[in-house]
Amino acid sequence: MSAESLLPSSGRRVFVALGDSFTEGVGDRDERLPNGVRGWADRVAEKLAKAEPGWEYANLAIRSKRLRHVVSEQLEPALAMKPTLVTLYAGGNDILDIGTDMTALMDEYEGVVARLAGSGATVVLFTGFDVKVSAVLELLKKRNTFYNQRVRAIAATYGAVLVDYWCLDAFHDRRMWDSDRLHMSKAGHKYLAGQVLDQLGVPHKILPKDWEPPERLSLREWEQRQRRWMHDWVLPLFGRKIRGITLGDTLKPRWPQPVKVPRKGGLKKLAEKNRAKAERS
Repeated sequence: MSAESLLPSSGRRVFVALGDSFTEGVGDRDERLPNGVRGWADRVAEKLAKAEPGWEYANLAIRSKRLRHVVSEQLEPALAMKPTLVTLYAGGNDILDIGTDMTALMDEYEGVVARLAGSGATVVLFTGFDVKVSAVLELLKKRNTFYNQRVRAIAATYGAVLVDYWCLDAFHDRRMWDSDRLHMSKAGHKYLAGQVLDQLGVPHKILPKDWEPPERLSLREWEQRQRRWMHDWVLPLFGRKIRGITLGDTLKPRWPQPVKVPRKGGLKKLAEKNRAKAERS
C-alpha cells in the first residue's frame, strides 16, 4: 500500500496524536524534549516530514489519562486542528481500574473514533498488548481480549488503519520494555514507529534490534529484580491510587499546537530553538 493512498501528498498535512503514556512516549527518555520523553509518535512525525516536507505535528497525549480525559481534554482541540492524520490509543488505564464497565468504555471509544473518522482524517488505532507483568494481572486478560476484539471491529467499521499491537511478537522480548514493565523501552518505541509507518506506507529505515538471545537469570537475580520492581514501581503505583493522584496531573501536552517538523534535526532541533528563544525572552 503506497503512502499516497493513505496520506496527502500535497496541501495540508497535520498529524495529531491522542492518548496516554503509550503515545506521550513514556519509557523512551530524552531530557532534550518536552516532558523528558520522545516516543514512537515523535519518530513517526519525523519520518513523515522526511518523506513529504511540510508536515505539522501535535501530541496531546499525557500519561495516566483515562478515556474520559481524552474525550474531555483532547478530542475537541484535536478536531479544531483539522488533522489529516490522527492516532488514538486510549482505554488501557481504564482496563486497570477496578469496576470499569468494558461495554460502556468501548461504546465511548467508538464514539471518539466516529468523530475522528467523520473529520475526514486518516485514523490509526491500536490493539493492546498482553504484557506479562505479574500473575495478578492475568485476571485482566479477559478485559484485554474484549478491548482488542472491539478495537478491531471498530477499525473495520470506520475504515481506520489498525496496528495490531497484540500480534507483534517482537514485544515478547523483555528488552522491548522499560524497567516498570508496563511501558515500552526506547527500542520498543522505535520498533512500534516502524510498524505504524509500514501500515501507512511511509518509507523509513527503522530496523528491528539485532539482539543476542536474552541471558537467563539465576533465581537470585530474578528475586532481586522482583524486589526492585515492587519497590520502585508497584508500591508507588498503589500509593498514588490510594491518594487519588496520577503522574500526569501536573503535566501539559508535549506538543499542544501543531509544529512544523524540521526535515533535518527533527523535533530535537525544534526543542533546542524553543529553549533558546525562551532564554532570550
